[in-house]
Formats: sequence, structure tokens, C-alpha cells
Amino acid sequence: MDTELVPPRDATGATPRLRADDPAIAPWRTFLHAHARVTRRLDDELRREHGMSLAEYDALLQLAATPGRRLRMNQLAERVLLSRSGVTRLIDRLVEDGSVERSSCLEDARGAVAVLTAAGLERLRRASATHLRGIQRWFVTPIPAEDREAIERGLSRVVTALGPAVRPAGDPSDHA
Repeated sequence: MDTELVPPRDATGATPRLRADDPAIAPWRTFLHAHARVTRRLDDELRREHGMSLAEYDALLQLAATPGRRLRMNQLAERVLLSRSGVTRLIDRLVEDGSVERSSCLEDARGAVAVLTAAGLERLRRASATHLRGIQRWFVTPIPAEDREAIERGLSRVVTALGPAVRPAGDPSDHA
């Protein structure tokens, strides 16, 4: 294991506890504020221009990135970071507007699968320009390239320390 990822220990061997006023927490607070504000802006733009929430966009993106453009509901819930009931309601909305179809799982008849429709893929493609423009405007442009590299290195260390997980999908044009 990378020793840089192991928390430092004090003289007694205990891991020191952070205090709320510790300056080391400042990047965490800034990350939370930036994440909340950027995702709110991205959500607002998608709703205004495409009548779609950021969560709906993310679900369509996850489906577009998988073989056969289909995922079991529990896998989709993990990838979009929603509860199973939350993803069920989300998929219900996407089924209603024709972006997704729900079918039985071929491997396990008890499971349900969400399948991206041609209309859903087209809707995702149209919305991706708005989403990528928003990422450019609200995240990429304000941060100089050398700072983006440091942010990526730091957040990659956090991801590595947390261990393996489902990786989110990339740009929908990569999978179209």
C-alpha cells in the first residue's frame, strides 16, 4: 500500500483527530461548496434548455456507456448515486417520456433492467452540448491548467484510498 495514503499517527500510535477549525478542512469545505454550486448550475441549465435534470442526464449517460445500452436497476442506482427507490422514480420519469424502457433481466427474472431507447440517446446527445458547455464554463475555465492537474492528482488519491468502485461513464459521444 502507498504509505502516503496511510493517515499519519501521533507518538502514541493513534490517528490524530481533526477539529472543525483545523485549516486542513478548508479544501474539503471549498470542494463541497464548489460541487454544490457547479452541479446546481448544470442542473438549472439542463432543466431550462432540455427539460431534464442532471440526475436524468447522468442516468441516460450511464446507460449509453454500457454494452447494449442496458443496466440492471441496482447497478444504475450505484452509478448515479441514488437509492434504489430514487432510481426507480427517476427511471419511471424517463420511461414516461420515452427515453428508457424497463424490461425483465434475462439472467434473473426477479431483476429489472433499464434500456436506453433511440429517443433517449438522441435526447442525451442534444443535452450533452449544454452539459459540456456548462462544465467548460463553470469548472474548466475558472481553474488554470496547472491547478486542474493538482486537483486531479489530489482527488485521484482520495479515490484510490477509498478502493474500487463503479466508474462513472464518460462523454456520450464516446459510446454513440
